[in-house]
Amino acid sequence: MEHAVTDKRLSVRKATLFKKQAFRKHLWFYMLAAPGIAYFILFHYVPMWGVLLAFQDYSPYKGVLGSEWVGFEHFRQFFSEPTFFQLLTNTLLLSFYNLIFFFPFTIVLSLLLNEVRFSLYKRLVQTVVYLPHFVSWVIIVGITFIFFGPSGVINHYLGQWLDQNIPFLMSSEWFRPLIVMQQIWKDAGWGTIIFMAALAGINPEQYEAATVDGANRWHRIWHITLPGIRSTIIVLLILRLGSILDSNFMQVFLMWNNFNDDVSNVFDLYVYKVGLQRFEFSFSIAVGLFNSVVGLILMLTANFISKLFKEEGLF
Repeated sequence: MEHAVTDKRLSVRKATLFKKQAFRKHLWFYMLAAPGIAYFILFHYVPMWGVLLAFQDYSPYKGVLGSEWVGFEHFRQFFSEPTFFQLLTNTLLLSFYNLIFFFPFTIVLSLLLNEVRFSLYKRLVQTVVYLPHFVSWVIIVGITFIFFGPSGVINHYLGQWLDQNIPFLMSSEWFRPLIVMQQIWKDAGWGTIIFMAALAGINPEQYEAATVDGANRWHRIWHITLPGIRSTIIVLLILRLGSILDSNFMQVFLMWNNFNDDVSNVFDLYVYKVGLQRFEFSFSIAVGLFNSVVGLILMLTANFISKLFKEEGLF
């Protein structure tokens, strides 16, 4: 019995010593990660206590502790709103269009860049497609107005050639296509960074062996390149499904007007209207919490399905 206790104490001491040595060995890595960890703790985890306001009738004068608890009343009110299904439809359609057009476009652009063999030209193209990511949405929407506005460039030529104008910015039919085009132009190039990193990890010997066997470029892409980045595609797809109810508020807000309100009224814009214009803070937080919970469920479901098919997931 005494020997067992002694052995247990020795194993605990060895484990503790090993942990200390590992910590000292990777001390600089921990210090490098510390600012990022501190950022997420301070600005992502600490503010999570604010979800309590979704279950209160919050009043700034009474404070969090003095406000009345109403339970799930705000959620019942939100689900009974006549605009709930309109908000859900508009948000899902925007996310669906981005998933169908933006996500594959990023993959295709990555594959095209990967096939460029002239390194100087490749770096130049990469720089050009990265640049729009650093441009403000205000500038992006301003450029859209210049081209698609009532007196914009496109309507100018349509008036000359076809003697007609198309109200792109005041049309419900054109709102979603313009949103997707803006998203592709601004962030498709930036989205290729992760895919390019995954493509760089594919063993070049596989391409050489396939070339010797007579495979052409399309065969190499289909049988080597795409399988090589399949796990990356699945992980990014799962992450995108987790934010399927989150729209780009700044983009939608700048493109929104009374003429396209029936298709541009999404959850994020609704939270802004309710929370900041009508000062219903608790109700707007309840809407945001609903978005987060649905996104979490979708992400976990997609990750579970990925594991069922023996694919890599988030965890």
